Amino acid sequence: MRPHSTLSRGRLLAVAAVITPLLACQPDANPAGLPGPISASRHGVSSAEGLASPGWQGTAVALVGKANLSPVVATRAYSLLGVAQYLAVQQAEAAKGDRDGDDETGRGGRSRHASDRGAVAGASAVVLTYLFPAQAQALEDMVTTQRSGGPARSQDAFVRGEGIGRAVGADIVTRSKADGFATPFTGTIPVGTGFWFSEANPPSVAGGQLPGVRPWFLTSASQFRSAPPPAFGSAGFLAGLAEIRQISDTRTAEQVQIATFWALGAGTPTTSGFWIKVATDGINQHAFSERRATHLYALLSATMFDAQIGCWDAKETYWLIRPWQADAAITVVAAVGKPNHPSYPSGHSCLSSSAAAVLSRFFPAQRAQLDAMVIEAGLSRMYGGIHYRFDVEAGQRLGRSVAHFTIAADRSGHSVLRTDDEEEGDGQR
Repeated sequence: MRPHSTLSRGRLLAVAAVITPLLACQPDANPAGLPGPISASRHGVSSAEGLASPGWQGTAVALVGKANLSPVVATRAYSLLGVAQYLAVQQAEAAKGDRDGDDETGRGGRSRHASDRGAVAGASAVVLTYLFPAQAQALEDMVTTQRSGGPARSQDAFVRGEGIGRAVGADIVTRSKADGFATPFTGTIPVGTGFWFSEANPPSVAGGQLPGVRPWFLTSASQFRSAPPPAFGSAGFLAGLAEIRQISDTRTAEQVQIATFWALGAGTPTTSGFWIKVATDGINQHAFSERRATHLYALLSATMFDAQIGCWDAKETYWLIRPWQADAAITVVAAVGKPNHPSYPSGHSCLSSSAAAVLSRFFPAQRAQLDAMVIEAGLSRMYGGIHYRFDVEAGQRLGRSVAHFTIAADRSGHSVLRTDDEEEGDGQR
């Protein structure tokens, strides 16, 4: 990693092509007041032949941006949806005895396909209504549209799957109400030289409750806790601070562009939503089945949420001061803003590295491309003036560690994402 983009201009444009459609939210395009991507998804997923899960994930992405959810809140929302979808599909297939792989062309294949779509729709509608209650009717309208597609036999199968999905969605909602996410932060923010300090009034820490939230896979929030950062005032710390000061003093237009591109704060799909869209692109390109698609969404979103929990555990262990707080001459790129939580490690890097590791398991040919995106996401926070290099590197290590653990647990066939003991082998079902 060097203090300039490791990606070519062509690579940056390619990354931009992934996220630009996510940011093209047109809240006035639909007379019902729904953001544009929701309206589009209502038609885009109505075919009896297509997958349901990508459209519902797109709906979640649009709702997250429309509701101005913070990145912390959005990451949890995506995980609730992803896990519910996958569990629903598994239960729907188990109910029909469909354990014969992804061949949807044989006897009963169309019925199974419709049942899977119904399971996804039912689970998604319940979870998203819980998260976005004002959109309840629009979400139910989406289910109705999908249910009415296809012949009578397919509609019957859809209804059976939908009932299973709604029950699974209700279970996930019940779990979420007891996961500790709504518990206010009651800890003490330390005061002293080298400690991060809140610039909010009254002082607070965004995501402060995360170390006490129930993860999907991790045995504890501290399971992969980062080693301590360089001590404030040490040679290592001062070198890291000087690097960000140098970037701030000489920041180029390209660096500002990269920092802005990866900002992904409230009002956007957020960092986790960006990686959800990368998954959707891969699902569409590789013609995944519904089961395999929901498997990816579930493992990806749950892993990012666990990485976020582990990241905040480290943040609230070390409480490291932000660069602009340590050196008042450091400026922050306006689009990035000043996050209201400690510096070490970088949340962007925790989430992005965990996401890329999961995606690389499903799309191994894209591993180098995904790793390059993680590097640029990390550099963007240095360019923005809000993270030291060691924040980024620690975040990448933590995220990869979490992902390796969740992938192994998922492959074992005995994880929170499984309703039975059948092994799927790397998600390659």
